[in-house]
Amino acid sequence: MRIGSVEIENPYILAPMAGVTDLPFRLLCREMGAGLVSMEMVSAKAISYGNKNTAALMVSDEAERPVSLQLFGCEPELMAEVAKRIEVLPFDILDINMGCPMPKIVNNGEGSALMKNPQLVGKIIESVSSATVKPVTVKIRKGYDETDINASEIAYIAQESGAAAVQIHGRTRTQLYSGEADWDIIGTVKSRVKIPVIGNGDIQSFEDAKRMMDQTGCDAVSIGRAARGNPWIFKELVQKTKYLPALSEKKAVMLRHLEMAVLQKGEFTAIREMRKHIGWYTSGMAGSAKLRVKVNLVDTASEMEELILALT
Repeated sequence: MRIGSVEIENPYILAPMAGVTDLPFRLLCREMGAGLVSMEMVSAKAISYGNKNTAALMVSDEAERPVSLQLFGCEPELMAEVAKRIEVLPFDILDINMGCPMPKIVNNGEGSALMKNPQLVGKIIESVSSATVKPVTVKIRKGYDETDINASEIAYIAQESGAAAVQIHGRTRTQLYSGEADWDIIGTVKSRVKIPVIGNGDIQSFEDAKRMMDQTGCDAVSIGRAARGNPWIFKELVQKTKYLPALSEKKAVMLRHLEMAVLQKGEFTAIREMRKHIGWYTSGMAGSAKLRVKVNLVDTASEMEELILALT
């Protein structure tokens, strides 16, 4: 599969997730077989202001490539200016977020709020794709709400404005992440455009991924929440069979994740961010509730390591 000039070795993509898809987690998912990994979304305005926290979100590593950097914003000229400025960074695809449903994003006219303004969508994509030689992709939703299901219209505008691929989540903005994802809308989008279509929503296993691709004809699938605490889902997707890691493997991956997080972010920040990851890794395991309580109380990497090693 190709997205513009970028070759993707398989159609299984790690979706961008704020507070989740940082460099250590992306490296783990890439090692497990993800064909493409995505950074956490970053604000075009924050980049233009030289925000240090935003710069940290864009740290990359050659070992994770191909990697997609996701921008959000609503001002065509600013988005283009930022795209040009960051082009020298070692990422492969520039993704524009037009699907985030979070109120703090939507209330600023960004994310999925853009789906209410198709004309502005076209201007943003045209401006950004003209400003960079890197392939530009767009992430959208089914529509803003059930009264305005316009994913196929937005996807067509994206294509005509220079997008190299479009990713669609089968829920409206007002649904957030509730209810079932509508895969039929992914098929509708696929029938409308010629560029690659990436489906997203409710993929928990290889069977789900195959079913979505068979049902919709989409070119690739994007996995978000199902990858939290489960980078092995990409191994399952590539091997096309259920994969359940042994406890020893789980512990080894958790320890490596912790080690990489400490190296990248320092012990103080890493410990606090790893708490949620440990919760996801151990979800459903015996004693996981008690473990989460203990994990939330530790302040050092060595203490967290001890808790992980003590898992039985």
